[in-house]
Amino acid sequence: MQKTLTIAKREFVAYFNGPAAYIVICLFLVLLGIFFWNPFFLINRASVRPMFDLMSVLLLPTCPAMTMGLLAEEKRTGTVEVLLTMPLKDTHVIGGKFLGAVGLLCVLLLLTLPYPMSVASLGNLDWGPVIAGYTALFLQGSAMLAIGVLASSWTENQLIAFFSAGMICFALFIVTRFLPFLPQQLASTVEWFSFDYHYASMLRGVIDSRDVIYFLSVIGFSLALAFRSLESRRWS
Repeated sequence: MQKTLTIAKREFVAYFNGPAAYIVICLFLVLLGIFFWNPFFLINRASVRPMFDLMSVLLLPTCPAMTMGLLAEEKRTGTVEVLLTMPLKDTHVIGGKFLGAVGLLCVLLLLTLPYPMSVASLGNLDWGPVIAGYTALFLQGSAMLAIGVLASSWTENQLIAFFSAGMICFALFIVTRFLPFLPQQLASTVEWFSFDYHYASMLRGVIDSRDVIYFLSVIGFSLALAFRSLESRRWS
């Protein structure tokens, strides 16, 4: 576990040693501010539900951008070979890089707290759905980061990793839009695989164990596939 945390710390610090983290965070906060506050004063009640809906969409490009270079850049520069020859297990590398990205996600979410705090100062805000909303955002964002780590393990090109992760996340996000065109039995099965379905369920203010298990399953499955991808490179 110590080796995993060491890699996680290195990756987290590396984000802020360059401009990447600052650009991603600034763009996220600016877009959130523009698209949330403009229509906010048209609503006659203190609600941050539109903010959580918007943040869910903004995470679609943000999470792949956070992870696209985690393994792809290491593979391109050859430093991944150094990692694989060190006394580290592939699980240390995958887990450490994932946790480093999760750390950046936590910073991003913490920086959005002034938005609901500002809304609370303007009206009577119910903090129960806010806490559930941030929990949902953290779980969905972590699942997207895990998919990003997986996509980054497939290629040496960061852009390919970005678009691959983005397409997978977008497909899991938008799949509910096609449910009316599917047979009833198939629709209920497809709906369960949707990010939006589980995310919207948690935004109601109730954290259902089924929704938590779904996101944790996506994380576990994606990281397991990333582990297999990295392991195959070791043996090749």
